[in-house]
Amino acid sequence: MNVFDRYAPFIQDYIYRSGWQQLRGVQNAAGEAIFHSEDHVLLTASTASGKTEAAFFPILTLLDEEPSRSVGVLYIAPLKALINDQFGRLTELCEEAGIKVTRWHGDASQSQKRKLLKKPSGILQITPESLESLLLNKYMEIPSLFHDLRFIVIDEIHSLLRGDRGLQTFCLIERLCRLAGCDPRRIGLSATIGKPEAAARFLAAGSHRRTIIPSFEGAREVWRLSMEHFYNSGPQADEGKGEMVEALEIEAPTDQAPKAADPGIGYIFEHTHGKKCLIFTNSREECEAVCQSLRQYCEVKHEPDRFLIHHGNLSTSYRESAEEEMKDDDSLMSVCATATLELGIDIGRLERAFQIDSPFTVSGFLQRMGRTGRRGNPAEMWFVMREEHPEARAMLPDMIPWYLVQGIALVQLYLEERFVEPPSTHRLPYSLLYHQTMSTLASCGEMTPAELASRVLTLSSFRGISQEDYRLLLLHLIQNDHINRTENGGLIVGLTGERIVNNYKFYAVFQENIEYSVRSGSEELGTIVKPPPVQDKIAIAGRVWVVDDVDHQKRIVYCTLVKGNIPAYFGDVPGDIHTRILERMYQVLNENKAYPYLMRHAVCRLEDARMSFQKADMANHPLIHLGGNMWVLFPWLGSYAFLAMERFLKIRCPKRLGLKGLTSSRPYYIQFTMHVSEQEFYQIVLEEAKKEWDPLELVYPKEVPVFEKYDEYVPDELIKKGFAYGVLDIEGMKARIMSWASLIRSKDR
Repeated sequence: MNVFDRYAPFIQDYIYRSGWQQLRGVQNAAGEAIFHSEDHVLLTASTASGKTEAAFFPILTLLDEEPSRSVGVLYIAPLKALINDQFGRLTELCEEAGIKVTRWHGDASQSQKRKLLKKPSGILQITPESLESLLLNKYMEIPSLFHDLRFIVIDEIHSLLRGDRGLQTFCLIERLCRLAGCDPRRIGLSATIGKPEAAARFLAAGSHRRTIIPSFEGAREVWRLSMEHFYNSGPQADEGKGEMVEALEIEAPTDQAPKAADPGIGYIFEHTHGKKCLIFTNSREECEAVCQSLRQYCEVKHEPDRFLIHHGNLSTSYRESAEEEMKDDDSLMSVCATATLELGIDIGRLERAFQIDSPFTVSGFLQRMGRTGRRGNPAEMWFVMREEHPEARAMLPDMIPWYLVQGIALVQLYLEERFVEPPSTHRLPYSLLYHQTMSTLASCGEMTPAELASRVLTLSSFRGISQEDYRLLLLHLIQNDHINRTENGGLIVGLTGERIVNNYKFYAVFQENIEYSVRSGSEELGTIVKPPPVQDKIAIAGRVWVVDDVDHQKRIVYCTLVKGNIPAYFGDVPGDIHTRILERMYQVLNENKAYPYLMRHAVCRLEDARMSFQKADMANHPLIHLGGNMWVLFPWLGSYAFLAMERFLKIRCPKRLGLKGLTSSRPYYIQFTMHVSEQEFYQIVLEEAKKEWDPLELVYPKEVPVFEKYDEYVPDELIKKGFAYGVLDIEGMKARIMSWASLIRSKDR
């Protein structure tokens, strides 16, 4: 029996109604794996390839044939917006079969949640944070809710493979299954998985099943890609230089930006007119600034406002209005967005995506471009790379357009190697260990230390943490009133711990800033951090507001709409760039290859950068003399290996090198002064790297490197250990230093 014939009649009817001529490769492969095995399944296929249907058609068929006596499918997604989007599609699909679909997150209806608790069935859609809340606050309901759970579907699983949030998700899955006595299969979905075998092991962690990765012939990817470069001020690149190479035939501008406008934003303004587009930025601050500028252009041109905004600090109503506008195929509005619209939300007939500067990851690039290319059209992205114009006597590092080179590297790594960032599996998540300890204790009540350890330390996320480390954590929490001992020798949550656990922000393990709600009259605009004084201005929702009053006790900012243009601030946004990207950036500068997607100014700017690279002989010299005692080091390392290198030079090598004034532009270069030659630098650094030394030495003497949300409640000793052994990429740094040995030998010969 083929996969289509195996589907339930209501699934077959849905396919006929949708006008499908045949099943796609991913749907046939998923059907084979789900119908004919009892294993977990990891589905990796390009965006808009039909992964959701590929997973749910066979799952719902099995659920229809043998209805579950509890919730049958738990669907976990990283964003509420993704749940809301899938809710409509799944409800339509399940309606005929009478399979109930329930959303469970902060914006979902309480009445629907109560109905599910009263009569558990069908599909439950939830975020990791809401699942944490469910386990904590509805602990006694978990067995009745999930005792016959058959499947756990984890959407956009790649977003959960490189941080505490993903480890938290799998802790919750294991805790739920133990408590409910169920043994569900896990189905992971993603368009961007690096090292699928490693991701498959991650998906199966803490279970007795293996993971199948179905193979199939996917549709050929067709991209329309362009990358252009702009100086924020000063003259643009000489248009007479270089060969013009285009992947897109750029149409003539349909509108003109105002005079003296930022040329990169003006370019976006011109090429979004009469089209529905997404404009991606790498931070909420930049998203606000870009939206403000584009709206001002509309005002100057006496045009209706045609730009919306979407990021995590905006109110639900603002985000949902942007999402609904995107789903309207007749809309010609464009949305300025961050990663909140990066993941698999179906936004209909989107004509193109713009990316301002380079994303941090190949995965992010693919996800953002994948928002386009639906309804049978090719995916289309326009990169807009910007930088300040270098001064006439600029130093070498300022002669390299880092974002432009990084963007090229991201694209080339995927085109040439299909590289996507792999899962991160070497971390020591002490912050999460605190969180899961407190969550388990708060939900279960009094336990002996041994019982608590048996429930928490046995979770697969903590396999690298020793019993001695856990004992140290528990003693610390008892001393600080997060946990109390009872007369019977048991452990319960202490008063200090209760204040933390009972706060709704406890459910999330990702770092949050202290936020103030922003209101204008009865309308909630969103949240900000660090509110300014009364009468100062703030930027939110793509507009500027004057602060009328600040209620610090309730954390509310009251404001009124005004005209203007100011920067927004929502907290720091760190980037995590993989070493392979930096190595490919080196290759971009060192090769003569032409990239067909580069536009005129980008071609010229890259040519200039390559000339600077060659003139300084950077291909053969990671260390470049800038004059006098000044030097610059280009390690070509990712974020955490670069951070290890920076600390290694400062802590292990300063006296022998005569090192002073070390400053970094992470993860591109390190500048400093020293009193030794280039050859002596390589020799000394190599000798120090070869010595026996503890990674803990790369923690500064009085430093407690709080890195994750709950590190402040963890003993200093464990924080330092987690940072030195789990965050810093010591091995990557050492490998780079060892590669410099050939430079010494070649000089000796």
